[in-house]
Amino acid sequence: MAYINLLPWRDAARKERQKQYLSVLAITAVLSFLLVFVINMTYNARIEGQLERNSFLQNEIKVLDQRIAEIRTLNETKKSLQQRMALISQLQGSRNLGTQIMDEIASAVPAGVYLTQLEKKGTSLLLVGKSESNNRLSNMLREAEESELLSNPYLEFIEAGKDSISLLSNFKMHLTVKGYEAVQGSDTPAKPATPAKAGAK
Repeated sequence: MAYINLLPWRDAARKERQKQYLSVLAITAVLSFLLVFVINMTYNARIEGQLERNSFLQNEIKVLDQRIAEIRTLNETKKSLQQRMALISQLQGSRNLGTQIMDEIASAVPAGVYLTQLEKKGTSLLLVGKSESNNRLSNMLREAEESELLSNPYLEFIEAGKDSISLLSNFKMHLTVKGYEAVQGSDTPAKPATPAKAGAK
């Protein structure tokens, strides 16, 4: 039987298998590297995109904050203008208030009642004067209650004159002006008046 040496063939086959293994290993390593590289690039792109979106949102938030600040400023300006308009309306409404009050008081004061002092504080009126009788003061109170401008008449006191010869009694009366709100700075200080008959009914 002839002798055949198979060792070179086996060595060649083993070397070929090793070469194939190394080739497969190299290809696997390259593919793994490419896969990791692609995944890394994908996530980096996503991160960069998210960072850009965050930056965009932050800029938009800053713009909205500025607009909110402008709106607040406009609201404050609006409130200030509304307060000024309300004050102007009050001033216009009470522009002729002093004249109307004097007319109402002149209409409410009957004959025999004399005013010596008139004081206005806001919507409150203080009348000081002299009266010939209590009945005349009662008539004055009724006239004040029926007035469209005056209300809440209150007689603080009435006393006989210090001079026993005098027939006049001293009195102090409080009234309220209705239909108007008090305007700041519109208070009128006490103003003495010459004793005279204010009016007759």
